[in-house]
Formats: sequence, structure tokens, C-alpha cells
Amino acid sequence: MIRAVIFDWAGTVLDFGSRAPMAAFQEAFSRLGVAISIEDARGPMGMAKRDHIRLVGTAPHTAAAWRAKHGHDFGEADIDAVFEIFEPLNIAAVETPEHSTLIGGAKATLDWCAARGIRIGSTTGYTRPIMKRLAPLAAKQGFSPEVMVCAGDLAAGRPAPLQMWWAMATMGIWPASDMVKCDDTPPGIGEARNAGAWAVGFALSGNIAGLSEAEMAKASEAEKAEMRARATKELVASGAHLVVDSIADLPKAIAEIEARQARGEMPG
Repeated sequence: MIRAVIFDWAGTVLDFGSRAPMAAFQEAFSRLGVAISIEDARGPMGMAKRDHIRLVGTAPHTAAAWRAKHGHDFGEADIDAVFEIFEPLNIAAVETPEHSTLIGGAKATLDWCAARGIRIGSTTGYTRPIMKRLAPLAAKQGFSPEVMVCAGDLAAGRPAPLQMWWAMATMGIWPASDMVKCDDTPPGIGEARNAGAWAVGFALSGNIAGLSEAEMAKASEAEKAEMRARATKELVASGAHLVVDSIADLPKAIAEIEARQARGEMPG
């Protein structure tokens, strides 16, 4: 009954912990004289990167530091200045094996979808220049979605539904209730809900937990449980129908969704 899955990229299919953009955001602001924390950088993750920069720059403590350094409020020209530094840094980051490797279980899940005739599309908060470097690296590992809709391709990014709707139109699949959107961030879950699709959140592989795959492997079960609970709370609050640990668990999530469909439930 599920005909297609639309995947986010970082923290969902590859780059366990969605770590590639973090240092790039910090470095971009630092070069312009304002320090931001990892928590600052992670906060709006999932949004288009210009929108992300806007929210970081206008957060009260960052805005005050920017005003003290530059003598004016953080505005559109400042977004341009940060983005000009950020994008090349993010491109360099995604090209490293650490940030371009598929998350454990991803290939098996993609193969499972293919065997069932479930088609694969994608949306991302990354810009097209970033994806021009990242997509070929993912393709070599077996992730080559039919459609890839990037931040900046359309008039509004997440949580607006336009990227999802464009993917649906390009793939020729409707209604949205026949599709699952997978994401590790609240804006990406919001995108799914606003588009009318089923939303599955990934708790441990993504931005909210924020650990690398090696770090997560070393975490105790109690630590994982705490991270899972925190991520689940955030993702459910943003509209996730189901939350699982990672892409490796998607088949069981789809089975649950199809059982709910059989009972007459709809994602709305």
C-alpha cells in the first residue's frame, strides 16, 4: 500500500549524526567575529541553509553578539556573508568519508524497498552545489533516488511542503497518503505532515542525538534510551506518526503504517 518513500539525506540515509554542517556553521560565524556553539548550529537543522543561518543569527544571544561586533542588527546582507563562507566549507565536509558514508542498514533497507516495488525519492536542506558533490558519492554506495529536490530549488523550504509536492509531481505518485517521508529533524517531519504524507522520524542516527556512528556504538543502553526518548519527544511533537532508531528499522515502520492503512487510518 505504500508506493514510495521520500528520504532526507544527512542523518537519515548517510552522515550518521548529521555532523557535516556543524563545523561549517561555526567556522562561518567565527570568521565574521561571532562565536556560536554546536547547540546553536544544530537548533534549526533540517531547514534550508539560508533559513537556518537566519534563525541562528537572529537568536537573542547571537544577535546581541553580532550587534556588538558589527554595530548593526543581523540582516539579509549578513545572511549572504555567512552563507558565502558556509557553503564551500559544507561542500568540503560532505566529500569526506565520515560524512558521505551510508548509515548502517541503509543499503539493506533500500534493497528491501526495491524488492517490494517501493519507489525512492528525496528532499534535502542542502543546496544543489552541495548535492552536486555528495550525490555521486552516495550513488556509488547504492543510494540514487529518482528525484532530488534541494534547498533553493523552490520558493520555500521546510517545513513548507513544496519540495515534497515537487517530488510527488516528478515521480507521478499521488495521493500523498501513499507515501512515507523519513527525516531526522522537526522541519523535515513538518514538511511531510504539511504535504499530507506519513512521517517517520529517525531518533538515534540524526541531528537530535548528534553522535557519530562510532560514538553511538560506544554509548550504554541507558544513554541510548535517554537520547531516544529526547529525540522521540521532539519528532512526535513536530508530527511524526512513528519514530524508530534509524533507516535500518524502516521496514518494520512501513509494516505498521500499512497495518494502520488497512484499518482505514490516514496520515491526516
